[in-house]
Amino acid sequence: MNNDSKAPPTDTSGKPVNVVKRDLEDPDDNTRGVDEVITPSSTRTKEQDAEELQRKVDEIERKVADGN
Repeated sequence: MNNDSKAPPTDTSGKPVNVVKRDLEDPDDNTRGVDEVITPSSTRTKEQDAEELQRKVDEIERKVADGN
């Protein structure tokens, strides 16, 4: 038996299954709460993202005000 770890997962009929797509589209998502607890986004990370977006907005507003 070949234990190739790079082989795609298959269903019972042997057809390849995109498990990431399947899990994202799963309407009965009982794991979302667990996923958020295990891999939370820190408040600091969100603040840094907001600061970066604000810098970009400020830069665009300066360019618009200058007529560029």
